[in-house]
Amino acid sequence: MNIKILGTRAKVKKSLSNHAKHSGVLIDNKLLLDVGEKEFLDYKPEYILFSHLHPDHAWFVETNEQLRVDIPVYAPELSRYIEKVNLLHSPITLDGYKITPIPTLHSIKVKSVGLLIEYGGKRLYYSGDLAWIEKQYHPLLHDLDLVITEGSYIKKKGVIRRKDDQIYGHQGIPDLITLFSRFSPKIIFMHLGTWFMKDAKTGMQKIMELQPKGVELDVASDGKEYEL
Repeated sequence: MNIKILGTRAKVKKSLSNHAKHSGVLIDNKLLLDVGEKEFLDYKPEYILFSHLHPDHAWFVETNEQLRVDIPVYAPELSRYIEKVNLLHSPITLDGYKITPIPTLHSIKVKSVGLLIEYGGKRLYYSGDLAWIEKQYHPLLHDLDLVITEGSYIKKKGVIRRKDDQIYGHQGIPDLITLFSRFSPKIIFMHLGTWFMKDAKTGMQKIMELQPKGVELDVASDGKEYEL
């Protein structure tokens, strides 16, 4: 799989030219995971899949536009902003790519999923924004080849809030490393927060200092490509 990270900025002020665009991941020029910028449609993907419908992952939510495309669109919930949407609540296969939505804890108001992509014997997991993944779904994460997750907060526990019995928000990078290093030998961070934008070089160093033995960490930039 060819993986192109289209955008790496969280919903924070733009300050770095190579981290200027909001979330988007393009796989083999076919699958577009999240559309944080309208220009990502220029890549002419064959399918669009949303992890959730926050504006830095679905640009049209903030601009009150309609997403009108002639390709299949999948999302965890219906939206008045998407002309035609297929609900993403069970595994699907698109041109040989098996895609399994894994429910995630992130927001009270919108539904969210991580996307497990399987193709050619490889297993990639894109978490989207993440407070946590309930333990009942952890068996689905075993034997991953790559995890792409968020880097909103470098501090442990990130910004996690509670309402009734549900947690929501953004988990900290140290905790995400602890979680995903159990399942994958490589973790890529995108959706970078203000802490990183203030000093990217120092931010990179802070992440690398957290690298556990036997696991490779990397920080994506806009347009960076990986082969799996």
